[in-house]
Amino acid sequence: MSRAVQFDEYGGVEVLQVRDVARPEPGADQVLVAVRAAGINPSEAAIRTGRVRAIFPATFPSGQGSDLAGVVEEVGPGVTGVAVGDEVIGFTDNRASQAEYVLVETANLTAKPAEIPWEVAGALFVAGSTGVATVRAVAPTAGEAVVIAGAGGGVGVFAVQLAVRTGARVIALADERHHAWLRERGALPVAYGDGVGERISAAAQEAPVAAFIDLVGRGYVEFALKLGIAKDRIDTIVDFPAIEKYGVKGEGGAAAASAATLAELAEAIAAGEVVVPIQSTYPLDDVQAAFAELEAGHVAGKIVLIP
Repeated sequence: MSRAVQFDEYGGVEVLQVRDVARPEPGADQVLVAVRAAGINPSEAAIRTGRVRAIFPATFPSGQGSDLAGVVEEVGPGVTGVAVGDEVIGFTDNRASQAEYVLVETANLTAKPAEIPWEVAGALFVAGSTGVATVRAVAPTAGEAVVIAGAGGGVGVFAVQLAVRTGARVIALADERHHAWLRERGALPVAYGDGVGERISAAAQEAPVAAFIDLVGRGYVEFALKLGIAKDRIDTIVDFPAIEKYGVKGEGGAAAASAATLAELAEAIAAGEVVVPIQSTYPLDDVQAAFAELEAGHVAGKIVLIP
């Protein structure tokens, strides 16, 4: 047997249950991973509450989770390149990673460097892939400035550091409690609120404000357009009406969802070039508390379940 997070109806955190389920058996080109860490994400809360049921409906009972890191427990027929006992980072598209054991396609796995703690390895896929995709979408370069709204959150911490690596001036819109960390990572933190346009201009200095990543919504696409940024240099992962209305980009995690992206991130983290702040870890049984903290907002980095 195995234990897994499931829910039987749309609702708040109270619908989340940890249940005994049959331990999965790997099929062709699959491995069974004993999960050591599984990150949680706002998209999972959106699915569970039914807020995005028109796009991502749930089939009950539904599991949860994409992010995972763990140890290969068993391999299925035809599997090569992965062996029992290997430490791996990966993802599943089957809403199933928040569990003690999960089946993973071998194509969705990469080796976990020994230097990376489990809680960091288990928190990479959704936020990391999204961060990679947003930076690629707006393609910042040296000599120009890129603004990132929501820079202190789970995706923001990846987007900021990856954008800094391009050589661009990274202007990080975030709550002031995130500013010291963002400054340490090479960004120029700017507070929200009245006068934000002037603060962005001051931070940019002589560099043109040429790109904008919106991780917040709430009118930031319109704000970016007012700054004079071209539509093809604006990317939002939350404001879907603005994508349709203005023709800005809407590239998120799906645009970079691959084991190759995970390997790239893992290499940068192992080398100390990218840091992943972990706000909290919870045992699997405390999944309701983990999501309550996530949904309360003001998360600095990632929250991770430890089965």
